[in-house]
Amino acid sequence: MKYLLSADEMKEYDRNTIETIGMDAGILMERAALCARDHILQSGISPRTAYVLAGYGNNGADGLALARLLAEEGYLVEVKTVGNAARRTPMWSRQRSILEHYPEVRFVDGPSKECYGVVVDALFGVGLSREVTGDYQEAIAEANQLQGYKCALDIPSGIHGTTGEVLGTCFEADATVTFGFYKRGLVLFPGCKYAGKVILGEIGITKRSFFGKLPELFTFDAEEEYALPQRAPEGNKGTFGKVLMVCGSKNMAGAAVLSGRACYRIGAGMVKIISCEENRAIIQETIPDAMYGTYEGLIESMGWADVLVIGPGISTGEEAGEALREMISEGNKPLLIDADGINGLASDWKLIETLSNQGEQGRQIVLTPHCGELYRLLNAWEDGPEDMAELKKQFFFYAKRLAARLHAVVVAKDARTLVCREEGKCFLNVRGNSGMAVAGSGDVLTGIIAGLMAQGKEAFEAGCVGVTIHGVLGERATSELGEHGCMASDLISYMRK
Repeated sequence: MKYLLSADEMKEYDRNTIETIGMDAGILMERAALCARDHILQSGISPRTAYVLAGYGNNGADGLALARLLAEEGYLVEVKTVGNAARRTPMWSRQRSILEHYPEVRFVDGPSKECYGVVVDALFGVGLSREVTGDYQEAIAEANQLQGYKCALDIPSGIHGTTGEVLGTCFEADATVTFGFYKRGLVLFPGCKYAGKVILGEIGITKRSFFGKLPELFTFDAEEEYALPQRAPEGNKGTFGKVLMVCGSKNMAGAAVLSGRACYRIGAGMVKIISCEENRAIIQETIPDAMYGTYEGLIESMGWADVLVIGPGISTGEEAGEALREMISEGNKPLLIDADGINGLASDWKLIETLSNQGEQGRQIVLTPHCGELYRLLNAWEDGPEDMAELKKQFFFYAKRLAARLHAVVVAKDARTLVCREEGKCFLNVRGNSGMAVAGSGDVLTGIIAGLMAQGKEAFEAGCVGVTIHGVLGERATSELGEHGCMASDLISYMRK
């Protein structure tokens, strides 16, 4: 597991390290500069020339320290400072005075050439929250035009450290050497597109600096951390869970097939699909492993199942609406609601209240909305986001809000999917690619999460593991098929591997 810090969290932990633990700020800065220097040297950059863009804050001071270290390695370094010199920090002034003894480092008004071995961005740190304008904007644009290896310190200037938003303009890095912990803005879109390869520099800010206040967001950094459930060698089909899925609508059986097959492939022991009569033949032909049932037998089937699923491809007709009400009102089993199940829920305030009460009483509930479905469900309350732009900007906030109101796990699907719960850390998925942005991909995810729940993973863990496996499948499929040619069914085929 690795933490993904907001700008405020990083500033707090930095302050704790210096003021409470007592680490010297100068030592932390020297370590940061050494991490950046080591990356540049290991990259084998030639020629040994550098252009450093530095502000007057501590990020700029990091840049001055790096300029000195590069000079020690034989680099000819040019430094351009941007901003109000009257606002320079004490650490910046100290680093600037040291450079008086390094004639290899020249302070310039702008680049003297079009090509350098390395172009370093040390203009802003993670605390930037305003739009980049004026001299700053011009300096970044100028640096982006230079040829050479582009390296940002901590985060590319112009990227919001928490949201990943581009604040007007930003430095376009080939690599970012970030310090202490990963920042959210380095993995969220669009910021991650400009960060390049992200290298974590260990400088002395550690988990010890949390003092019990853990970061809100984490992700996985090794596949072993989300291993599949253990299989009991003496188990039988009932041991590995029974999943009831209400999927598909008249002459539209694809969602049912994809969800059902994914549920089996992830390890569920038994799957029963409830759909309309028109879909019987195609479901039984394409997934003969699954049992088939009709809406008339839904209540009885709910008693049989360990996990209930509703939503993929069901439309918003009367039959689907009644099935949703029965699964919520008459059931007490773990429940996953997806797609049109979420849209149906958003239009029924009493049903929302019932679901929320059940979640508060301990029923395991998972909702898997994409942005449009999340927006519709949030606006069942009067204080939802004003528009989709607001939702996208505050995606983590609104996903967390919905999880709290429904006492449920919310798998908020986007290019970076969030898994949120009412209390405790939340999860951000960083696996996958654009090849997965295809019809049916969400149906596969539904089947994966449901199958994990059937095998005993609790709702939040099933969501975290499920979206990660889903992303890994996308990466493996597109590595052979390409991002243009991947279909949702391809994800399932790669589950066998």
